[in-house]
Amino acid sequence: MSTFSGLGTALSSLTAQRKALDVAGNNVANANTVGYTRQRALLGSMPAATVPSMFSTSDGVGLGSRVTSVQRLGDVFVDTRVRAAAGSAGYLTARAESFAALEKGIGEPAATGLASQLSDFWDGWSDVANGSDRDSARAVVLERGRAVADRLHTLYTTASTQWGETRTTAGALVERVNVAAGQVAELNERVLAITNTGASAHELADQRDLLVTELSALVGGTARVRPDGQVDVLVGGNALVRGDKTSPLALTGATTFGQATAGVAVQVVWADRPGQVAGLDGGRVAGLLSVLAPTDGSGSGGVLTEAAARYDALATQIAEQVNALHTGAATPSGATGTSFFAVDPTLPAALGLRVAVTDTSQIAAGAPGQGAYDGSVATALSRLADAPDGPDALWRATVVDVGVRTASAVSRSKVAETALGTAQGQQLAQTSVDIDEEAVNMLAYQRAYEGAARVLTAIDQMLDTLINRTGVVGR
Repeated sequence: MSTFSGLGTALSSLTAQRKALDVAGNNVANANTVGYTRQRALLGSMPAATVPSMFSTSDGVGLGSRVTSVQRLGDVFVDTRVRAAAGSAGYLTARAESFAALEKGIGEPAATGLASQLSDFWDGWSDVANGSDRDSARAVVLERGRAVADRLHTLYTTASTQWGETRTTAGALVERVNVAAGQVAELNERVLAITNTGASAHELADQRDLLVTELSALVGGTARVRPDGQVDVLVGGNALVRGDKTSPLALTGATTFGQATAGVAVQVVWADRPGQVAGLDGGRVAGLLSVLAPTDGSGSGGVLTEAAARYDALATQIAEQVNALHTGAATPSGATGTSFFAVDPTLPAALGLRVAVTDTSQIAAGAPGQGAYDGSVATALSRLADAPDGPDALWRATVVDVGVRTASAVSRSKVAETALGTAQGQQLAQTSVDIDEEAVNMLAYQRAYEGAARVLTAIDQMLDTLINRTGVVGR
């Protein structure tokens, strides 16, 4: 082997160690960069040069080292677990937040809650029964009846407002999904172009992975890595992103709460195939769709439409049970057949409930023929408070059901968030930069670089002696 080849050997080591040092320095520079995956330079030896002849001068010694590749230290299995956990957590968190908002809107137990107002209403009838000759008692029960109707209006309106806000949020998230999908497709194109030149596009892959994880949290997207390095994102088994192409989503169906309560569902479909439902496997958008869903007849439909159905049932029951007694009772003037409540048939029962009586003289408290100041019917009305099939019992069951379902939803959400945190912790342990480890690596590369430089210096001194000093002995 030629003496000059030693220079090449030393140079290869200098180049390799410097590149490895650059990689370690890049890791340190991105120690706090969100989504960055640490990298490692893999060094390989360069084999000895051989000449296929009997006069070969090769001594079999290798020609130094080189960086064979820069490895991205991610784990596809851990990434898959994080994305699955993100989809589950997004779905359950959306439902938990909606249940919590509904429970807060119900506002029980509280002095201003419907249960308290119903209790005051029945107590008012008790006061009428004990003093049916007093207009003040009749005026109180009239106002308390209006308060009950107003509270039901507020409950229904709150559910309707929450539904509208939830649908707006779902629409915004679907738009965000389309934007993120477009960014993934663009990064796929750039990654492919870079890798085709033989270079690495690890930083672009980091950005792409963040977007894919976001898509998993939003619509339960799953990733499939192609042999050429591109990533396809699937939603419900269909491609949201395929290479550098995307298939955008669209939100269709009910646009008002009235349409939802009438049975029109809100759906996510493929924008270029409006008749095909996307079939989300998870994610926050799927959770919001379950909140926006219409009733299903079994009580397990949409969170808000089921609540509205219960409000309507309660309003109907209040009107029917109170009117059933009140219409058969007599007013102080002896008139009968007067309804205390009325329900507007053009509106949902909870919104259409109103007090039909406009004057205290129209309030019927006694049985016909028992005198102007009989309060037997008013007593019967006051006892509806304790009736096992009365409005209070129905409202208590509604409040308890919402409370139980809210607690369950919040608990499941916390479990899912814990699982997501565990998966993210494992991912960070695999991909995050350890400053101490990088410091040790940089020190090793530095020493190797200094050693290669020393070899270069020694060979240079040998060549200087051979070239400039050979044959001058004895002069």
